[in-house]
Amino acid sequence: MKKYRFEQYAATRLYTGAIAYSPDGKTLAHVANTTGQFNLWTVPSGGGMPYQLTAYADNTVRAVTWHPDGKSILFTADQNGDEFHQVYLMGARGGTPEQITNAMQAQHYIGDAFTPDGKIIAYAANEREPQNMETVIHNLETGEKTYPFVMSPGGEYGIYPVGWSPDGRYLLAGKGYSNTNQHSILYDLTNGEVINATEHEGELMLVPVAWAPDSSGFYLVSNKGREFLGLAFYSLADRSWAWVETPDWDVENVVVSKNGRVLIWSVNEDGASKLYGRDLTTGAALTLPDLPLGVIDSFVVTPDGTKLALVFAQPTEATNLYEFDLTTGQLTALGQSMIGGIDPADMIVPELVHYATFDGRTIPAWLYRPQGEGQFPVVLSIHGGPEAQERARYNYNGLYQYLLSRGFGVLAPNIRGSTGYGISYQKLIHRDWGGDELKDIEHAAIYLRSLTWVDSNRIAVYGGSFGGFATLSAITRLPDYWALAVDLVGPANLVTFAKAVPPHWRATMKEWVGDPEEDFDMLMARSPITYVDKIKVPLLVIQGAKDPRVVKAESDQMVERIKQNGGDVRYFVDENEGHGTTRRENTIKWYRMIVDYIEEYLLDEPSAT
Repeated sequence: MKKYRFEQYAATRLYTGAIAYSPDGKTLAHVANTTGQFNLWTVPSGGGMPYQLTAYADNTVRAVTWHPDGKSILFTADQNGDEFHQVYLMGARGGTPEQITNAMQAQHYIGDAFTPDGKIIAYAANEREPQNMETVIHNLETGEKTYPFVMSPGGEYGIYPVGWSPDGRYLLAGKGYSNTNQHSILYDLTNGEVINATEHEGELMLVPVAWAPDSSGFYLVSNKGREFLGLAFYSLADRSWAWVETPDWDVENVVVSKNGRVLIWSVNEDGASKLYGRDLTTGAALTLPDLPLGVIDSFVVTPDGTKLALVFAQPTEATNLYEFDLTTGQLTALGQSMIGGIDPADMIVPELVHYATFDGRTIPAWLYRPQGEGQFPVVLSIHGGPEAQERARYNYNGLYQYLLSRGFGVLAPNIRGSTGYGISYQKLIHRDWGGDELKDIEHAAIYLRSLTWVDSNRIAVYGGSFGGFATLSAITRLPDYWALAVDLVGPANLVTFAKAVPPHWRATMKEWVGDPEEDFDMLMARSPITYVDKIKVPLLVIQGAKDPRVVKAESDQMVERIKQNGGDVRYFVDENEGHGTTRRENTIKWYRMIVDYIEEYLLDEPSAT
């Protein structure tokens, strides 16, 4: 295989899941980091010259939605990754963004925010109380704000608006108590009635996703009576819901065209995305593209139901913007994400494998094997979340594909707690951080040692966020398996981590991780900081100074203790980033540092920088 520089793999133009068609369907608003930062752009449907709307260097655009008249776009942006998103409104052909919210130490989230007349928006914010992420109805003409839903003290972690009914009467929102307990509520703008549409006992997912175009009800996804999320419809007339589709995998994204013609949904089938749809006028299945192995981050449909835009990633291609014409069957790339000049034939597609763990379960994992024969070093990559999923996509700024080109293998498992494999599997991580999932990691190392092409003396462990915590757990509590470790923004002390999370997370921490007071002994017994003296391998730690989720003090205390013990640790703090990177130059800096570190220790001939 030809050897490329890391910067070529990192030379990507990334598209986020923030996409929205204009009301006439002729223009697609989207977010891309073409300039090195994630800015707001538009592109004509069918293809054409992209048009840049914002020119931020420090701010990162996170979400977008159109004004009903098509003349302006509402969006959110935060600064230097601090996640204090503010709401802005700007013209669809440019101009100076108007800042709608000004609570600079609060977070704001938008869905389909506008009422049909465009006079009122709804968003989620914790601007009144940091611990309460509540829904705000904001009148753009008068500036008046109202708060339609009453928050339960210490109860739900947030109420997030999905959007207004097409007739403008109801606001639909999702009310969350935890990652595995959410339901749907409605606010009647005409009389102030709050309807608890899916009130339930116990932990259930009943998450609203899209309105029916005739305002008769809304679609939701739920796992009621099953392991996986199925698609259902709630009828306002009956005040009840019924199943629409119940696949044996999770339904993820769902869209309905505004003219009521098409319903389209995607399913996460063992880590890969598949598209399905139905013509709502005839009931017939839609002909949709048979996508290669990859992941759909999001998709939207034109108001007339003739075109579908999607953000799609593959193991060999970073997130790119595509459009599918439902009339002609043509799939067109509206963007170009891979700009580093790498031959696609030199990329490697992973194999889905399963390995046995301690309790009889099998753990799904993506295995990337480098070309050639011989004994190869391997990186065990642990995803974040932990309620997230390692999927078949161009991961970590090209890290995997670069390592493969240098003769490294990669194993990326979905240890217990991962989403996508049923609610029971997902909930195994609750109040068990540093528990049984660490045994899954140990069995991943045992599995790698069983492969004839793996050099058992050169296995590294790597991860970010929860994956960083898992990495630190692995080297402190399973010290004999590893040759090297890399931790990005990972918590080291579960007690201090639980105390320092964003305020609106705190209501859920006891059931998710543990209470820092009541569960002090358990949390310290699970914390990597407790076992620093067991570390035997070099460690690289990277931290964003503005991280609101895993604060810098988490990495500081770990690094300080390792240095006190005379350990081999390198520490880099990025003063202009948070929980990960937003600027391209910083992303390349972080991952260049990682690959240089791994090569320095595990390759006989490191590549030139």
